[in-house]
Amino acid sequence: MNTLETDVEVSADGSLKLLSPLPEWLKPGRAHVLLSVPNEASTKPKRVIPTATPEMLAKRAAAFEAVRKLNPYRDITGPVAWQREIRDDVVLPGRE
Repeated sequence: MNTLETDVEVSADGSLKLLSPLPEWLKPGRAHVLLSVPNEASTKPKRVIPTATPEMLAKRAAAFEAVRKLNPYRDITGPVAWQREIRDDVVLPGRE
């Protein structure tokens, strides 16, 4: 059995939101959770800002490299015209 200690945010509808990234060993699906709440309702847990690990940075770099190799914008010859087409800009009066 693995143990995960993290802070959660409880919404008004009763749903829980994890405030830190999940470890890689936690597989998608259902899990039995034991929630421990302090007696004092006024204490607010400090939010932990996640830090990218070297593995995360390596995965991110590999993903960027894969996208770079795909070169999804290779067919665009006029970037300004392409942006106008993709956005479906509305011509405003006096700004033709």
